Amino acid sequence: MSLSVRREPSGVVVVAVDGQLIVGNRQELKQKILDALEAGDRKFLIDFTHTGYIDSSGLGVLVSLSKKIRDQGGDLRLSGLNEDLKTLFELTKLDTLFAISDSPEDALTAF
Repeated sequence: MSLSVRREPSGVVVVAVDGQLIVGNRQELKQKILDALEAGDRKFLIDFTHTGYIDSSGLGVLVSLSKKIRDQGGDLRLSGLNEDLKTLFELTKLDTLFAISDSPEDALTAF
C-alpha cells in the first residue's frame, strides 16, 4: 500500500490509498491522519479509488479515526469505493457511519 496526502485549497486533507488497507499497514494511515489532526486540520477525505481490499483491522482503524475526528469537531468522508467495498460497508452497516461519495470530486463539494 502507498499513501499520498495533499491539502486542498478548501482546507480538506485528502489521503489517497493505493493498494490494500490491511493489518500490516493500517497504522501508517492512522498516523498520517492523526498527525494532520494534531496540526489543526479538521476536514478529511480518504480516497479509495485505487484500493481493492480492506480487512477488518482496516475497518477498525477507519471507525476509530472517525470517532477521534468527530470528537474534535471534524469531519471524515470516504470516496471511490469499488462495488466489493461498497457491499462490505453495507453489510457491516458502516455505510451509516460514514459519508461516502462515488468520487473524490463529489466528496470535496459536499464539505
